[in-house]
Amino acid sequence: MAAATRVLWKGVSPSLVVILGATGTGKSKLAIEIGKRLNGEIISADSMQVYKGLDIIINKVTEEEQAQCRHHMISFVDPLVSGYTVVDFKNKALSLIEDMHRQKKLPIIVGGTNYYIESILWKVLIDTGQGSDTVSEKGGTCESRVELEKLGGPELHRRLKEVDPDMAAILHPHDARKIARSLQVYMDTGVPHSRLLEEQRGQDGGDCLGGPLRFQDPCIFWLHYETNALDERLDKRVDQMLSLGLIDELKDFHQRFNDKKIKENSQDYQHGIFQSIGFKEFHEYLTASENISQEERDKLKIKGIESLKQATRRYARKQNKWVRNRFLKRPASNVPPVYGLDVTDVTNWETTVLTPALEILDCLQKGEQPSAQPIRAEGVDSRNKRSHHMCDLCEKVIIGDLEWTAHQKSRNHLYQVRTKRKAEQASDQDPNPTKHPNVSDRKVPVL
Repeated sequence: MAAATRVLWKGVSPSLVVILGATGTGKSKLAIEIGKRLNGEIISADSMQVYKGLDIIINKVTEEEQAQCRHHMISFVDPLVSGYTVVDFKNKALSLIEDMHRQKKLPIIVGGTNYYIESILWKVLIDTGQGSDTVSEKGGTCESRVELEKLGGPELHRRLKEVDPDMAAILHPHDARKIARSLQVYMDTGVPHSRLLEEQRGQDGGDCLGGPLRFQDPCIFWLHYETNALDERLDKRVDQMLSLGLIDELKDFHQRFNDKKIKENSQDYQHGIFQSIGFKEFHEYLTASENISQEERDKLKIKGIESLKQATRRYARKQNKWVRNRFLKRPASNVPPVYGLDVTDVTNWETTVLTPALEILDCLQKGEQPSAQPIRAEGVDSRNKRSHHMCDLCEKVIIGDLEWTAHQKSRNHLYQVRTKRKAEQASDQDPNPTKHPNVSDRKVPVL
C-alpha cells in the first residue's frame, strides 16, 4: 500500500473531503476506505437515506460497512415525516462537522443529493429559525409547507409576486415547492427572500451563485464514469436489488405506510421518502386490483422494472450534470478545485482510485501540490441562468437563458412560428382577413 495510506489526518488542510458522483459509482466504498485510513467519519448527504426503512431501494450502506467507519445521518427520520428539509440537514451536518474538527477527525461528505452537499460547502440557504415545515401566519396560526404547495404553482406565484416580485420573476409559476419556500421565508422574517439572498451574495467571498465557502481548502473528488459503461452497471445494479428482495420490500412498505394514504387520496410522490425512485415506477403494480390475471400482473411488474432502470439512468445523468455546472462551468470565484477519479474500469480499483485519492490527500495535508491536477474548468459562463422569458406565441414561461435558446429551437415553437407566418401571409393577400383564424387565438397548454 502506498505511503499515503499510512498517514493520519492531523486537523490541518483539507478541512473536509467531499465525494461526488452519480449513483452506482462507488462513492461509499471510497469514503469508507479513506475514513479507515485517515481517522475520518462519514456524513451521508442523501435525502432518502435519512429515513428509516427501504434499505434495498435506497441502497443504504450495510451494517457491516458502517462498522468499518462511523457513519452519520442514516435511518433516523420517521418515513411518514415529510417536513424534513435541506435546512434541517444542513444544521445537523454542520454541528457534526464542528464536533469532528474538535476531535481532530476528518469529516467525509458522501452522497448523491446535490443540494445537500451544496448547503454544506456554501452559504446558500436562508434559515429563518422558524422550523422546517411551517409558515407563520398573521393571527398566530401556522400553515404547513405541504398544505401551501397544494394551492398550486399559479396561486402561490400570484401571492409571491405581491410580496417579492424579484423572486417571482426567476421562479417558474409551476414550481410550487420553491415558491412555497420563498413565501415561507417572507412570512417568517418579513423580508423578501430575494433581498436576503442578495445580502448573502454580497458577503465577503460571495458571488452571483450565493454566499462564501463555509470551509477553506476542502478536497473534492468526482468519481466519473463512461456513460455507456455506467448505464450497463446501473441496469445490473437494479437486477441485483431485485434479487435481494426489492419487490417484497416495496410491497411491505406500501402496505404499512402508503396504502392508507392512497385510499384517502392524500398520497403523493413529491415529499419525504415517497420521492425515492421505485414508488412511482411500481405504482401501477403495487396498486393493481386483486382481480387482474397473473399475466397482467407480470406485465405491470416488467413495466415497473424497466421504468426503474430508466429513472435510475436519468438520475445519474442529472447528478453528473450538476457537478459539471456547479464546479466546472459556472462563473463562480469561490468554487474549490475538483479532482477527477475515473471509475469506468474497477478491476484494479485500489490502484486506479483509492491510491490516487490518498496521495492527493497526503499532499494537501503537507501543504504540497499533488502530482494529479484538478479537472480544468470549462470556461467562464456569464449568462444569467435564472433570467425570465415569456413566449407569447406558445404561451409559455421559460426560466433561464439556455432553456430559452433551446425553446426557440424546439419543434413546437418553430411550428407556431410557421403557422403564424402563414396566417399573416394569408391575411395580407385577403381583403377580408377576419375569415381566417388568428393564430393568437389558438390555445397551447402552458407546461
